Amino acid sequence: MIWLTGFFALVALIYASVGFGGGSTYTALLGLWGVDYRIIPVISLLCNIIVVTGGTARFIRAGLVKWPQVVPLLLVSAPLAFVGGLVPLKQWLFFLILGSALLLSAIALIAQPDRMAPRKLPRSALLMISGAVGLLAGLSGIGGGIFMAPVLHLIRWDNARRIAAFASIYILINSITGLAGQIIKSGPQSLAGPAFDYWPLLIAVFIGGQLGSMLGMKILTPRLLRTLTALLVGYAAIRLLWQGWGLI
Repeated sequence: MIWLTGFFALVALIYASVGFGGGSTYTALLGLWGVDYRIIPVISLLCNIIVVTGGTARFIRAGLVKWPQVVPLLLVSAPLAFVGGLVPLKQWLFFLILGSALLLSAIALIAQPDRMAPRKLPRSALLMISGAVGLLAGLSGIGGGIFMAPVLHLIRWDNARRIAAFASIYILINSITGLAGQIIKSGPQSLAGPAFDYWPLLIAVFIGGQLGSMLGMKILTPRLLRTLTALLVGYAAIRLLWQGWGLI
């Protein structure tokens, strides 16, 4: 638990510095540590909420949130994140969905160029993507910002700071609704167990998230950060997909 707690604190510090919660990496680490698959989404979503709450408040106070832009995307993603949390999954199917989500996360991180020409995307298509990401977030226990941010950068939806602000709010809202679905599905004990048994992880991400959102990450370049994260998440994805196929 000591090593896992340290990793969670470091992940929270790094992700909070760029407006993310780190849910995909928490989920990857929990999967590698052999944690019961039924509580992995609950722990990851709790950590997400803890990490991005402070950053979201700072982004809002700084006036970086354009609500007319943000609200429509949230209105389609949040209900579907809730629905995703409600869906009961067998262990093999959870591993396959989670492994696929993590593999997509790794690809999104690596494929995102530092400089890109803007692409056109119809509003309806963007809303559909947001809804699909929300559903995936609820099913797998991630916030979805790691998928939406590259899309928004690709279409030059807004400047980098406003996209980071959006990602923080998106992760927070999807994590809350996804967690609500998970709790209704499994009962209140699904929250009580992780809260008591894994409380060091929650404390670790709180401390790491506060430091990250205040200080920012000055040591790692964005490209190196994305590459290192993609390698870890990709490795976990392959492991989980292998386990999932073995359980069928």
